[in-house]
Amino acid sequence: MKYHKVIRLKNGIECCLRNGTESDGQAVLDHFHLTHGETDYLLTYPDENCFDVTQESQFLKEKSESKNEIEIVAVVNHAVVGTAGVEAVGKKHKVRHRAELGISVAKEFWGLGIGQALTAVCIECARAAGYIQLELSAVASNARALSMYKKAGFVEYGRNPKGFHSRLAGFQEVIHMRLEL
Repeated sequence: MKYHKVIRLKNGIECCLRNGTESDGQAVLDHFHLTHGETDYLLTYPDENCFDVTQESQFLKEKSESKNEIEIVAVVNHAVVGTAGVEAVGKKHKVRHRAELGISVAKEFWGLGIGQALTAVCIECARAAGYIQLELSAVASNARALSMYKKAGFVEYGRNPKGFHSRLAGFQEVIHMRLEL
């Protein structure tokens, strides 16, 4: 799947939303370490990353060549400030209609519309790939993200009161959401 679009953020700055490519490996890896250290709402901590630059580059190459999965980067002033992806839940017949959405935006760029734009791109790409349902999980205390997802049409379908075990906050409730495409 291919994607490329330039948007204007709420502060007037341009942001390019495009496929992550093999050459973005280091920038995406740096973004991962930054964002996963800035918030307790993401799945992993920076020290839990299992990719090196070569593996990250290969991952991005595979996603850029995929017919049904994608990894989008949000670029501002030549820097990766956000990432989002659509990934198949599985290849088996019973689940191949489902995909998962994952997203991260550098804290410095929160509130400018990047998360909303990345979510919309992922919904568009999931539809184009033929998925019937797009899913995500979010920490219950992440009110900004939950509001954004609800505005995009996602609905809650379940909660796990001990979904995450945070190093900082202890157990965190995780909300599971889905969007019928």
